[in-house]
Amino acid sequence: MDQTRLLSSLSYFSVFFAPLLLPFIVWLVADNQKVKYHSKRALISHLIPTILLVAASLISFFSLLPMRQQSYDFFQDPFMMSPTSPFGFWGAAPILFMMMYSVLFLIVLIWNVVQGVKVFK
Repeated sequence: MDQTRLLSSLSYFSVFFAPLLLPFIVWLVADNQKVKYHSKRALISHLIPTILLVAASLISFFSLLPMRQQSYDFFQDPFMMSPTSPFGFWGAAPILFMMMYSVLFLIVLIWNVVQGVKVFK
C-alpha cells in the first residue's frame, strides 16, 4: 500500500476522529508535496465549520446579553411586534446559525469522504 495515498486519504477521513489535529500534523511533518497538498485541503475544509461555529457562538452570546437586561411586558405587546422585542432577528440568530452550521458540516463531511475515497483509489 502506498503511504502517500494512505496519509492523504487519512487527512480527509480525520473529520471523524481528529478534525483539525491530524491534517495539521501531517501538513507539518510530511515531506511529499502531494501529501502536503491534500492535508492542507483537508485542514481548510475542517476549519470552515469551526470558524462558523465560533462566530455563531459569539453572536449567540452577545445577542443574549440584552435579553437579560430587558424586561418584557406581555400585556403591553402580546404579539411581540415591538422593535425592542427580544424575539426579533437576534433572538432567532442562534437557531439560524445552528441550521447553517448543520448543513455546512454535512456538506463538508460528505466532501471529505468523497475526497478521501478519490485519493485512496
